[in-house]
Amino acid sequence: MSKKEEFVAAIQKSYRTDKPVIHLGSAILEGEIISEARVSLPLRMMNRHGLVAGATGSGKTRTLQVLAEQLSAAGVPVFMSDIKGDLSGIAQPGKTNAALEERSQILGTAFEAKGYPVELYSLSGKKGAQMRATILEFGPILLSKIFELNDTQSGVLAILFKYADDKDLPMVDLNDLKKVLNYLSEGPGAAEIKADYGSISTSTAGTILRKIVALEQQGVGSIFGEKSFDIADLINRVDGQGVISLLNISDVQDKPALFSTFMLSLLAELYQKLPEAGDLDKPKLVFFLDEAHLLFKDAPRAFLDQIEQVVRLIRSKGIGIFFCTQMSQDVPVSVLSQLGNRIQHVLRAFTPQDADALKQTVKTYPKSDFYSIDRVLTTLGIGQALITVLNEKGIPTEVAATHLLPPTSIMGPMVQADYDNHVQQSDLYLKYKDPVDPESAYEMLTKRMEQQARVEAEAQEEVVVAKKQKEEKSVIADALNSPLAKQIGREVVRGVFGMLFGKSRTTTRKKGGGLFGF
Repeated sequence: MSKKEEFVAAIQKSYRTDKPVIHLGSAILEGEIISEARVSLPLRMMNRHGLVAGATGSGKTRTLQVLAEQLSAAGVPVFMSDIKGDLSGIAQPGKTNAALEERSQILGTAFEAKGYPVELYSLSGKKGAQMRATILEFGPILLSKIFELNDTQSGVLAILFKYADDKDLPMVDLNDLKKVLNYLSEGPGAAEIKADYGSISTSTAGTILRKIVALEQQGVGSIFGEKSFDIADLINRVDGQGVISLLNISDVQDKPALFSTFMLSLLAELYQKLPEAGDLDKPKLVFFLDEAHLLFKDAPRAFLDQIEQVVRLIRSKGIGIFFCTQMSQDVPVSVLSQLGNRIQHVLRAFTPQDADALKQTVKTYPKSDFYSIDRVLTTLGIGQALITVLNEKGIPTEVAATHLLPPTSIMGPMVQADYDNHVQQSDLYLKYKDPVDPESAYEMLTKRMEQQARVEAEAQEEVVVAKKQKEEKSVIADALNSPLAKQIGREVVRGVFGMLFGKSRTTTRKKGGGLFGF
């Protein structure tokens, strides 16, 4: 048996299954694309999570597009971020050309142009249906990541959440957060929390407030509030096809901590709200996290722990997660170890750091009898990748350098007129378009502070009245005790006695000379 025959037999045995699969492409050996050496990923293993990695321009975005298309066709909803705004073309059938026809022919497939059901979302509300979450849904750990707070400031944020929870103060938007912060740092609540929660320094409160205001000034404060996004809207189907939900972040891509953390908050909510599902024939939803390195950059330990927990446990809810980034080293080891499906595009080794990264990546792949892994990783072409996935028994498949299938939808954005029309016709766009302002911490604390101010004003008024009355009594007392008042008093008393008893005999004698006037 020749080496080629051995290779084909090994690939076919490793990837063989009679269950539904995601067809990725055909394996390559010594530069030859072998159409019968088909490489695929079992649909039921998509919730074992995965990694799509590779250098810029290597074809990662189109790989994500192929995965999303086939998942949708299999009835599996997909959520993915659209970093550059160029994935919306998935909604429309692609256009064939000579290159696509040639690639399909080499792979032994027929190119069939096809569009898929797509829902467009936006964090600013300008590029699609407005995605929001309440401050409470984010929680202190994710908010600390967005605001880039240090440990001390994160601790203060945790106090705000604990107090709000204990006092039944719902924090919905940034106004609520600012109000609670002000109430506990400079307002009436400062003395109240000292014993049970600890005091909040003015400098720390000022730093947090500046972070909040900066986010508002950037025009993305609208992501916090009601209507909060309902995760059930991610798990939709149209005519049996899974809906591909695209979060267009092209207008906020300069705020990576914001959009990456928001996506993690959606994952956390999926984990908290979905029931246990066990091993399903296909996932309920597959979640693609593009530019994953932004999620982990400068992330505090508590944040990383939360990601690790979600990735480890969400599989049992029927959710699959695929991280997309340039190098596998961008993903922490604790998370990387949970990713059973690997699609690695070409790596460049132009610097000593690149060479070290290449060595580390090679170590993460199973040994191959057919490839020198380090050489293959640096010589892959655009639209090619080194692949190993989990088979139905959870065993890593044979490593295969693979010539990937092309997308069947448009490889680029919809024209602007089509995009705008698609957004305007969406029921979800209308559902989330207008914000709702419920009674929350801001209103409740405002009323409390106004009531306290009224009570204090009334108490102060009573003090002033009492003081005035006391002063008036003191003046009267002083006046009555003065010599003049006493003299006047004596004269008044004489006058009263005179009226009652007449004038004294002495006085009468002086004037009249006798008792009878003579």
